[in-house]
Amino acid sequence: MAFIDPYKILIVDDEKNVLSSFRRIFSEDGYEIFTASTAEEGLAAARQNPIDLLIMDIKMPGMNGLEAFSKFKEIDPAMSVIIMTAYGTVETAVEAMQLGAFDYIIKPFEVPEMKKIMARALEAARLMKTKVEYEPSVEFQGDTIVGASIKMQHIYKMIGQIAGTDISVLLRGESGTGKELVARAIYHHSKRKERPFLAINSAAIPETLLESELFGYEKGAFTDAQESRIGKLEQCNTGTIFFDEIGDMPLSTQSKILRVMEDKTFQKLGSTKTIKVDVRLITATNRNLERLINEGKFREDLYYRLNVVTMTIPPLRERKEDIRLLVSYFIMKYSKELNKNRISIAPDTLKILEGYDWPGNVRELENAVKKALLFCKGNIILPEHIIIAEKIESKEGDLIKQYHRLLGQIIKQRLTDQTTSLYKDIIEETEKTLIAETFKQTQCNQSQVSKILGISRPTLKERINKLGLRRIISFHEE
Repeated sequence: MAFIDPYKILIVDDEKNVLSSFRRIFSEDGYEIFTASTAEEGLAAARQNPIDLLIMDIKMPGMNGLEAFSKFKEIDPAMSVIIMTAYGTVETAVEAMQLGAFDYIIKPFEVPEMKKIMARALEAARLMKTKVEYEPSVEFQGDTIVGASIKMQHIYKMIGQIAGTDISVLLRGESGTGKELVARAIYHHSKRKERPFLAINSAAIPETLLESELFGYEKGAFTDAQESRIGKLEQCNTGTIFFDEIGDMPLSTQSKILRVMEDKTFQKLGSTKTIKVDVRLITATNRNLERLINEGKFREDLYYRLNVVTMTIPPLRERKEDIRLLVSYFIMKYSKELNKNRISIAPDTLKILEGYDWPGNVRELENAVKKALLFCKGNIILPEHIIIAEKIESKEGDLIKQYHRLLGQIIKQRLTDQTTSLYKDIIEETEKTLIAETFKQTQCNQSQVSKILGISRPTLKERINKLGLRRIISFHEE
């Protein structure tokens, strides 16, 4: 069973039925719900409890939501705020968004829609509140970039050099190397650390929605645009936006992002009004941008704008000396969550982890350690608790190894015999064995053999005749 502190959510609304509905519906999701009937009560509650998410009505007796907004942000700038509003006060909600509210929702709202917005707002609050450090402390206190290797020391040095500037940064590296952690470290050590931080995955948002998410839209801009919406860029004004998977961004959106970088302006969908915005861009990709440029899939001018400073995060196989530190860090990180105490790792287990190439990088190692803690019944992680691809050796893998050894023996023999037809002989014998064995395993089902081998039935018949296999393979003509 996991023991994680629940997110703390404060609801401020003068309607008692709204407060009771939130308590009833959202407490079931594991959130710790606080309620207040006035802005003044809400401010008092926020001073006594660290709040992750504030959901506040914009129109209340006494201090209204807009007046209270800035006071809540003084208590905790990293608190996410969702504004509730009626149709008649949408303009006020938009004003709150411009001040830094995460989003707004119109009353009466659908519970599934509210849950989606809340989940995104809580993730934004987590990213802003969890400061990323360079080295782990004695006790787990938050996300940390771990590593003492020369390559990671270089990364730390670059973070220190560029964090305090507004320069654009391009993070490159394979999936799972920790590019988002580096982006957040840059943000948390920058002069914008008290301002919003938004992480946007360019590949996760459908192309048809990406521009409206980023730039916002005016009422009537398209069929479902029933009211004006502020986009992420305007919402994150004076803050930092992290574009992950920038190589997957559509060309049409790339051109608009280029304009934002060049003159810090953009237009909402359906509007001719130019909006000025001040955001720092940090981007990341695991793709070859130079190749995408040659293929016409990425703008060269945007590439040079993004590529002012490039940091390449090394894959784990190139810094295996950090595995021991990472394992200790992940044990410390997940021991509390999984209610495990004083867990250590056996030397043989560590040897297995250090001998693996980790194609999924740090993320794969993290998952392996977490699973090991889950399955570990005692106080020490043993080799049998480790589940990684290399340990799950299939029969197919064993057969391939045997085949490689056999080939080595054949080649060695042919070297002695000084034969010159080895390639032809090996290919022919391999093809014969492959076809014959596949027929045997499928009980001479020609259609299945053709499908497994990935060749057409006419080609299969032609190969059988040419290799002289008809006498040992019987199948029905179809």
